[in-house]
Parts: sequence; structure tokens; C-alpha cells
Amino acid sequence: MPRGDKSAYTDKQKRQAEHIEDSYEKRGVDSDEAERRAWATVNKQSGGGKKSGSGRKHHGDK
Repeated sequence: MPRGDKSAYTDKQKRQAEHIEDSYEKRGVDSDEAERRAWATVNKQSGGGKKSGSGRKHHGDK
């Protein structure tokens, strides 16, 4: 997956990024910077792209 490819993100993550980007643009941030900040925020909140539902549980020491 090349850098900048958003195909690994869920629809919800894409909507969140769009909303955040719009908010930055309303505050006067230029479009490219707003997009960069929006995706950085989504990544920080969700840890990145899609996570599969199974097989991702953390099993503690037994």
C-alpha cells in the first residue's frame, strides 16, 4: 500500500477525518495542512487503519 492510500481505513474513520478536516479549514488552516492534521488525529484516536475483529485480542500471562 503506497503512502497516502486511505483504502485501509473504515468508512467511519474516513468520515471522521473529513469532519475534522472541515473543522480545521473553517478555522483558517489551508486545505493540505487540514487534511494532514485530520488523518494524524484519526490515527492517534484509532491506532491507524482497519483492525480485523478476530485474532487481535491480547492474551495476558496465564
